[in-house]
Amino acid sequence: MMEKPFRIGLLGLGVVGTAVAHALVQKRGVLERRIGCPIELRRALVRDPDRSRPIDPSLITLNADDILDDPAIDVVVEVMGGEDPAHAYILRALRAGKHVVTANKEVMAKHGPEILTLAAEHGVDISFEASVGGGIPVIGPFKLDLIANEIREIRAIINGTTNFILTRMAADGIEFADALAEAQQLGYAEADPRNDVDGIDAAYKLAILGSLAFHTVVRPSNVYYEGIASLSATDFRYARELGYAIKLLAIARAERGAVELRVHPTLLPETEMLAKIDGVFNAVAVEGDLVGRILFYGRGAGAGPTSSAVVADIIDVAQRSLAGLGGSSRRTAPTYDEQVRFRPMDEVCTRYYLRLLAHDRPGVFAQITHALGEAGISLASVIQKQNVELGEPRVQYAEIVLMTHEAKEAAMQRALRSVRALAVVRDIGSMIRVEG
Repeated sequence: MMEKPFRIGLLGLGVVGTAVAHALVQKRGVLERRIGCPIELRRALVRDPDRSRPIDPSLITLNADDILDDPAIDVVVEVMGGEDPAHAYILRALRAGKHVVTANKEVMAKHGPEILTLAAEHGVDISFEASVGGGIPVIGPFKLDLIANEIREIRAIINGTTNFILTRMAADGIEFADALAEAQQLGYAEADPRNDVDGIDAAYKLAILGSLAFHTVVRPSNVYYEGIASLSATDFRYARELGYAIKLLAIARAERGAVELRVHPTLLPETEMLAKIDGVFNAVAVEGDLVGRILFYGRGAGAGPTSSAVVADIIDVAQRSLAGLGGSSRRTAPTYDEQVRFRPMDEVCTRYYLRLLAHDRPGVFAQITHALGEAGISLASVIQKQNVELGEPRVQYAEIVLMTHEAKEAAMQRALRSVRALAVVRDIGSMIRVEG
């Protein structure tokens, strides 16, 4: 074993950072044997110096300069989260000739191409396996194992918080607010859960996967996203009756000369593998022209899985650095296809589930089907579910569930506006896209 230690600077000692520090300390002997040299956690940046930490207090700093300007530090591990100041710190570390390992999906989604190019220019590595899928190895296979493939499609469940919420709503018939409160109580959801439940987190991750899969620059603005807050327990009951599960699905698809990227609640046939992914688990299904269909599955969030990916990246960077294989000696700056067209959501074709409440009297359904037909929407099935009395004076309403044939999104949105404007329609409860 070589005597010169591989020195690590840690930006952030939150949930993930603490788990990384704990692994570096508790598994030090194992990690050193795998790397081939001693490792040393030299400094750790924190916001609150008074909290108990799993490392020597003398290693704690409140000043990022103590890490970024230390010439002895070989790799900077960024686990702070958020765009700023993490983005600036990553750029500083690369320009200083330090390797970087990050779990930051927001930074990599918004600035990944710039960061990868800068790393190559300075002869250092940027590793980001933990940015998508937690402990599931996804980034590495896209960069290496699948590089010979033309990727046709990615369909993924890549947010553990929303998958837990949807699983609880499906299994026990509870409403969104109750399932969210349970997720927060168990530590799966943040106090401010908007990034998760609005679909933003999944959109960041899909932007990263899309860039790798299609060898182009995918920005978060290229990804359409919708959240899960509008879903009702009623939708899960009807979906089950129709043979479907509801998942927050991330879809990246190269088809008909364009790439579409979207995140939204989706009805999936119960027989599909992704429909069976429950709880905080994640899965990424990939279709390539040579490899066919493959599935990556595992725990996609939490301190343990995420720290597993971060520490694995540290080992990989250290091994290559010791072997003289890091940075520019290993790979050149990435090249991107600038001719890729991103399909707007209005042009996406899919099927739809529509649940609405309308007057229960003759001629109403004819008005609804006419409005749909005028927009070019044809129906595959219609189910009248239950009758309710609402308002004063009491009015009898019927709950109607419609399943459409495939149609363009723009046409469906026109149809929704027309149906919503009908005097006989009290409310459109849900519109959910259907895949599979």
